[in-house]
Amino acid sequence: MPTLLDFRRRIRSVKNTQQITRAMKFVAAARLRRAQESALAARPYATELARMLRSIMARIDEPRHPLLAKRPEERILAIVLSGERGLAGAFNTNILRKANEFLRKHKDKNLSVVPVGKKGRDSLKRAGFSFAAEYINVLAKVEFSTAREIAGLVTELYTKDEIDAVYLIFSEFKTVMTANLKVEKLLPVEAEKASEETDSEKAVSQVDYIYEQAPEKLLGALLPKYIEAQILRAMLESSAAEYAARMAAMESATRNAGEVIQALTLHMNKVRQAAITKEIIEIVSGASHGA
Repeated sequence: MPTLLDFRRRIRSVKNTQQITRAMKFVAAARLRRAQESALAARPYATELARMLRSIMARIDEPRHPLLAKRPEERILAIVLSGERGLAGAFNTNILRKANEFLRKHKDKNLSVVPVGKKGRDSLKRAGFSFAAEYINVLAKVEFSTAREIAGLVTELYTKDEIDAVYLIFSEFKTVMTANLKVEKLLPVEAEKASEETDSEKAVSQVDYIYEQAPEKLLGALLPKYIEAQILRAMLESSAAEYAARMAAMESATRNAGEVIQALTLHMNKVRQAAITKEIIEIVSGASHGA
């Protein structure tokens, strides 16, 4: 049976763990605020750029840009964004499950992967997938240069006819407690379809824009920016979602540690009471026999 000293050591150990989890929660909360602001700021630009690009494509009969070439999807590139570290609850498990579902669905195709994040890199490497490139330690502080480098790789592979489609698999930041797992098609870009639009989107797409340059020339300038913006947005969303998951996990761990401390303290007090009662009974018994 554990002694009082054992209980005290266990309580001290749990309290130390609780201090660590509380500190990690505060760090994650501070970083989440900055990551959330960056992710929310990137959404409008990426969304409007994609809408403008699809609107331009809808007005061109046969786009000739190499990034708009449509081929049967036999060679697929998946960009998987995961976390850099653990202690984030089910964040990495969920995104990797989503990635594996997508990869299993297209297992009859020629698949290549670009993992962004250490956890995804390690898991997909164990699964035996071939990497076109890998990027680790880039989501703690998202840099535009990294998004541009990934976009350059994607552009080069697609332009050289080495891949037929590119998909982004990431966790979109929704709220502190929830995230939205997404699989987005990056290339080829699909033109606007009236049947899939809302009334407001139809009103926008029906506007006849006046272009100062030829639509083909505009596509040549917008497509690289579109790819960079979508990859940067996915990185920012994934970073914010990871910090939110870590903050929630550390808050839960801190709360659980407090419950364990209360339970251990209660048990320790019971053991101490029993020991004191036993000593009193022995003293009284000894006194009675002496009398």
